[in-house]
Amino acid sequence: MATNTSVGLRSARGPILLSLMLSTALVALDATIIATASATIARDLGGFEQLPWLFSTYLLAQAVGTPLCGRLADVLGRKRMMLAGVALFFLGSVLCGAAWSMGALIAGRVLQGLGAGAVMPTSLTIAADIYTLEERAKTQGYLASVWAISSVVGPTLGGVFSEFVSWRWIFFVNVPLCAVAAWMLVRRYHESPREGAREPIDYAGAALLATGSTALLLGLLEGGSTWAWHSPASLAIFVAAVTLLAGFALRARRARYPIIDLSILRRRVIAVPSAAALMVGVIVLGLSTYIPIYAQGVLGVGPLVAGFTLAAMMVGWPLSATNAGHLYLRLGFRLTAVIGSALVLTGTALALLLGASTAVVAVAGVCFLVGVGMGLTAVPTLIAAQSAASFSERGAVTGTNMFARSLGSAVGVAVCGAIINSRTAVGADGVPEGPGLMSAMHVVFVVIAACAAVLVVLAALMPADRQQARERRAGSASTTPTRAA
Repeated sequence: MATNTSVGLRSARGPILLSLMLSTALVALDATIIATASATIARDLGGFEQLPWLFSTYLLAQAVGTPLCGRLADVLGRKRMMLAGVALFFLGSVLCGAAWSMGALIAGRVLQGLGAGAVMPTSLTIAADIYTLEERAKTQGYLASVWAISSVVGPTLGGVFSEFVSWRWIFFVNVPLCAVAAWMLVRRYHESPREGAREPIDYAGAALLATGSTALLLGLLEGGSTWAWHSPASLAIFVAAVTLLAGFALRARRARYPIIDLSILRRRVIAVPSAAALMVGVIVLGLSTYIPIYAQGVLGVGPLVAGFTLAAMMVGWPLSATNAGHLYLRLGFRLTAVIGSALVLTGTALALLLGASTAVVAVAGVCFLVGVGMGLTAVPTLIAAQSAASFSERGAVTGTNMFARSLGSAVGVAVCGAIINSRTAVGADGVPEGPGLMSAMHVVFVVIAACAAVLVVLAALMPADRQQARERRAGSASTTPTRAA
């Protein structure tokens, strides 16, 4: 029998969890499904030179929208922001599916990115609102499993649609998912009314943050490819980013109701997880981008087998995330994160041993180990930060953490891409190749391992909470008979 204290899709809160999973599936599928159809899209619409913007504009819009929408969820309400995000994703998907030119398709991708920037932080915030500390890791496991499934299903669906139906269905398939997710949210998620007057929105601060973040991420994503790092365009965009973000920081200090209160970062339990999220972004991006290239370019396997090596990481992540709650309730957030980051460091250190004759199964094992470590690091650190925030801060804290991960991904693109480009040639299909590929991959793996070492240090810098863990466990044990009754 479903009870309000149980976790799962058949529990009383199951429909809300399912709607969050469906909303997350929109973002997760969109992150993987388009890759296998990009060449078909370019042939149909033309403008092959604009193809990279299908990905970069989406990432930019999502990354910029994440901290803003996280804060707006605190001000305007979770349900309103979640429905707004799903609606934006719906409109973007329709525009992409009906696109008559590459420009229209890119515009639709911007709308999808903004929708994703609202859906991701708000869904995690809602999960933190409706589930207890003991239950959150399990719900995170459910949400992480969506990414694992999408990493396998997405590229397959993209290939099937583009080859046998039409690439447009890559986007139209989101329409029923959006409708079902929105319907379940409207019917089953009832948000408590806020007490008191609503805080005013700092539009000037939001504009400074949005434009500054856009400039910074654009410089990181396009530097070294669209323009040289030392070019006037690159220097100008980074100067603009620094100026705008400095203006945002000054505005946040002076505004009575800043769009993001930077003082929350003075709390170690919030600042350290955000820094850890930055490292997580670099590591995950580095592996997810270059492990398949290594498998194909060095080991000589096909795209399907290369995808299998990466899927191992996406399987290990939700498996460990689902069980992370048992560890952090017993050991505390800090020790759990230290164990997880140590596993990540071990996996990335083993990646340094990969060579031209390594078995594919060994590569998959390395990725699986990193995924297990990530589930024990990214989830507990985020939950620790959310637990330290009040209800009115939780959306902003979640959005800031996810923005840090997006920033880490952009840094990973810049650093790893610069290493690969300096040591290899780009083939006709846009994939790095040549005799220097293995040595370039080794340098990339060194960078990733160094970031993993920093992640271990950051995990150790989390506030000590072993005693609190004992108290939580004792309190949970004392209430078990009551719940059972």
